[in-house]
Amino acid sequence: MKTPFLFKNLRPLLAVLILSFCTLSCTRCSNPPTEPVSDSYKKKLISYKEGRVLYDEYTVTNNAVLTKYRNGEPDSRWYWFSVEDMEGYLKYVKETAKKQHLKNPGIRIYMGKYPLNHPKNKMAKPEYAGYQTIFLVPTAQKRKNGNTMARSTTETSSDENTNIKEMQVLNMTNLAPPPKVSTADMP
Repeated sequence: MKTPFLFKNLRPLLAVLILSFCTLSCTRCSNPPTEPVSDSYKKKLISYKEGRVLYDEYTVTNNAVLTKYRNGEPDSRWYWFSVEDMEGYLKYVKETAKKQHLKNPGIRIYMGKYPLNHPKNKMAKPEYAGYQTIFLVPTAQKRKNGNTMARSTTETSSDENTNIKEMQVLNMTNLAPPPKVSTADMP
C-alpha cells in the first residue's frame, strides 16, 4: 500500500511545528534577564568599629544637645526599614525614574521630627510623636536646559542631584525611642 504524497511531506512539517512549539514554550518560561548590580558600594563600606566612632561622636555632640533640649529625655538613635521595604522602594524609584527619563537616580536621607500632633496613621507607631525620624527622598541628576546632563554615574556627586518632587517619599520607619537610661552604647 502506497502512502499518499501529502502524508509523506506532512510528517517533517508536523515535526518542525512540534519542535518550534516546545522551544517557544521553554523560552517563555525562563526568567527575564536581570540587570547587573554595581559593586561600587564596596568602596564606601566601613567596619563596625568605624561605625562605633561615628555613633560615639554623635552621642557626645548632637545627641547631648538634643537630650539637654528635651529636658534630659534622649531622642531616637536608630531607624529600621526591612530589606523587603528597601528593595521595593528602590525598584519604585528606578522604574519611575526610567519612565520619566531621569538619569542617575539616587536617594537622599533627611532628618525630621514628628510633631506631637502628627497624624497617627502617618507613623509606624503613635508613641513616636515628638521623636526625630528619617525619610528617604528620590533624586536624579539635575536637568540642564530641559535635557539631562550627560555624565556617568561614577562622575556625579550627590550635590549634583536634585529631589524629585513627583515621586513619593519613604518614611514610617521603626525607630528606637530610647529607654530612660544612657544611650551612649551602640548595640
